[in-house]
Amino acid sequence: MADLSLYRNIGIFAHVDAGKTTSTERILKLTGKIHKTGEVHDGESTTDFMEQEAERGITIQSAATTCFWKGHRLNVIDTPGHVDFTVEVYRSLKVLDGGIGVFCGSGGVEPQSETNWRYANESEVSRLIFVNKLDRLGADFYRVVEQVKKVLGATPLVMTLPIGTEDDFVGVVDVLTKKAYIWDDTGLPENFEITDVPEDMVEKTNEYHEQLIETAVEMDDELMMAYMEGEEPSIDDLKRCIREGTRTLAFFPTFCGSAFKNKGMQLILDAVVDYLPSPTEVDPQPLTDEKGEPTGDVAIVSADEPLRALAFKIMDDRFGALTFIRIYSGKMQKGDTVLNSYTGKTERIGRMVEMHADQRTEISSAQAGDIIAVVGMKNVQTGHTLCDPNKPCTLEPMIFPEPVISIAVSPKDKGSTEKMGIAIGKLVSEDPSFVVETDEDSGETILKGMGELHLDIKVDILKRTYGVELNVGQPQVAYRETITQSVEDSYTHKKQSGGSGQYGKIDYRIRPNEPGTGFTFESTVVGGNVPKEFFPAIEKGFNSMMQEGPLAGFPMLDVHVELYDGSYHAVDSSAIAFEIAAKGAYRQSMPKAGPQLIEPIMKVDVFTPEDHVGDVIGDLNRRRGMIKDQEAGVTGVRIKADVPLAEMFGYIGHLRTMTSGRGQFSMEFSHYLPCPAQVAEEVIAKEKEKKEAAKK
Repeated sequence: MADLSLYRNIGIFAHVDAGKTTSTERILKLTGKIHKTGEVHDGESTTDFMEQEAERGITIQSAATTCFWKGHRLNVIDTPGHVDFTVEVYRSLKVLDGGIGVFCGSGGVEPQSETNWRYANESEVSRLIFVNKLDRLGADFYRVVEQVKKVLGATPLVMTLPIGTEDDFVGVVDVLTKKAYIWDDTGLPENFEITDVPEDMVEKTNEYHEQLIETAVEMDDELMMAYMEGEEPSIDDLKRCIREGTRTLAFFPTFCGSAFKNKGMQLILDAVVDYLPSPTEVDPQPLTDEKGEPTGDVAIVSADEPLRALAFKIMDDRFGALTFIRIYSGKMQKGDTVLNSYTGKTERIGRMVEMHADQRTEISSAQAGDIIAVVGMKNVQTGHTLCDPNKPCTLEPMIFPEPVISIAVSPKDKGSTEKMGIAIGKLVSEDPSFVVETDEDSGETILKGMGELHLDIKVDILKRTYGVELNVGQPQVAYRETITQSVEDSYTHKKQSGGSGQYGKIDYRIRPNEPGTGFTFESTVVGGNVPKEFFPAIEKGFNSMMQEGPLAGFPMLDVHVELYDGSYHAVDSSAIAFEIAAKGAYRQSMPKAGPQLIEPIMKVDVFTPEDHVGDVIGDLNRRRGMIKDQEAGVTGVRIKADVPLAEMFGYIGHLRTMTSGRGQFSMEFSHYLPCPAQVAEEVIAKEKEKKEAAKK
């Protein structure tokens, strides 16, 4: 039996370009997993193995690998930083026990770092902080530490201090042991010496050492009392306290270095072993019933418990479909039969493999705490629970964001339609934030995703990996509709056609709901005028119509329906009659409730050199943007704004032109807001034209 206390399941996450993948490469090199370090800018890093990743120098899908450090097994996942692939970060965090948040020494806490940090808070994942790229121009470790406090509302526990800055960065001071680690100019990670703290840093080191002790001993009342009486705690006691504080998210041990220059990485690996929790130390995963409600039970992490595992990622590669699985309890062996509690069907475990990016090693068994991949599972999707057929259970499911942008595609070669369908099906099973629909009116295939880059990459994968060339239409915004007024109305569905008829009368009120609450239904009928057994049918009738609003046929959001009276017939009333009545009521009353078109508003974060700030703000205002905040940094200014998605297509080209290629931006969905009348009229007219054209 493997000792679970020697396992660390960790993920590395950060904003684009903060150095996650480079940090992963250095960890693999230091632990002896690879012998030559591949660089991201050369397109040769181990975990960025897709062609698209190597070309663009960004991570698109999370990659898993296993390595060993000081007798501990580290399962490491490198995640993407780009906002369009946030779902990869979210689902990776869901199955990890600890993480390393990487921040750029000059860029600081950037927008995607905030999103990932929020996900990690929701998943209650313990984290270390690594402030990277301290050899870069404008890098400032202390500023980033302040940003962590201010922007993320987190408590950083400073564990190392930088020696020198920018080009003069040579090493770090370990605050806990008050020793300096200084690397030579060879760039080799093992070429360092441990010396005394440089004289000009002694005072600062003592100050941070004091802070470290004060924060750490709060985790142990006895130690705290002893410390207050003047007794210095031992390093082992301090490590124990730091481990506890990290596990309970009371604070986050913060390290610094330069992954690219191989400085400071050993201390991070030591910290992973010393401070991040093993699978048994993390709060166990809650179990839920079929409807997703918590049952109060948890999956205790132990190989002796029944099997409980979560499929968190599907990947199609040249050897077939791979299902990545985190085992929470029990054991899994080749040839076992497991139950997928979502589908109710059993699956046989064929080949099991341990992943190293796109390389694999065959294994015959795995146990609680392991992250593995199984080849050739048929009906398993992201978020499904695999368990012992005799002891069915469901682990807390994953919730994925709604897509905000869509494009219409058709194959260039008419004979490729079936091929396109199969390829898109594989992409959908891999990525839950990528959705495909067929437009019933026009017969077009509609791809929906999280942003322009997301869909761009999907089209590229279809072309290169599956050989399907596509004609791509203009990007479309995911408009929605809602109502602005309350309506009280009545509708009777009556049909007599020989034999028993159909009868259902409903009296109802429709009113706008709170933004973000979606469709809700309540019944306040008293005295049995409408029997209870028909309520679900009435709710279903209204709900099924919400997919098509009265203005332009976009889905309806935030509507509350209250059924307050009605009548029924002892013979002719049925569930179907009341469902039809609800559908008729929807068609009759929605146009009276002040329907309104609403559009997705994006949280946009633009970085620009100082001399272009005026141009960028002027341009965002022209795009109907609302400027929220401006923050001057060393190398430029960050501007935060809320801008309608409809105005943001092709923005990167404009931004580069305005800022001579130095501007960057990221955006993510924030909320829906009403469209201005002129925009709404144009969109509605366009939709009507499309429908007319489709009829012809």
